[in-house]
Amino acid sequence: MNHDSYDKQYIGDILKNTKTIALLGASPNADRPSNRVMSFLLSKGYTVYPVNPGQAGKEILGQKVYATLADVPQPVDMVDVFRAAEYLDGVVNEALALDKKPKVIWGQLSVRDDKAAEKAEAAGIKMVMDRCPAIEYPRLVG
Repeated sequence: MNHDSYDKQYIGDILKNTKTIALLGASPNADRPSNRVMSFLLSKGYTVYPVNPGQAGKEILGQKVYATLADVPQPVDMVDVFRAAEYLDGVVNEALALDKKPKVIWGQLSVRDDKAAEKAEAAGIKMVMDRCPAIEYPRLVG
């Protein structure tokens, strides 16, 4: 898939069909984008599992924080990645190692690795990169 641009229906369908999200790189700091996006996603009714090894066992926005994707207590529909682009391949590998793989891996603004995307897509996982669900949701879902 070409990740230079996305069809509105592709992104809209992902946002409408996603119920559970693992948010990698979640921060307890309200000034951080990951915290603001997590708050937005929770306000829209998504179940969000923050993932951050440095915060594991604590809470962010009232949600228990997990150290890794494998520690999240239920399968997730989407992995939202707030990590530098150089880590996206590792995130894809971590997702592929799960018993129940996510349907989508979403790289936040500036998070793009086309080779990692090819690997995920070859395994049947949809990819979105260099986009933010908190920007796309109001534009495409309402």
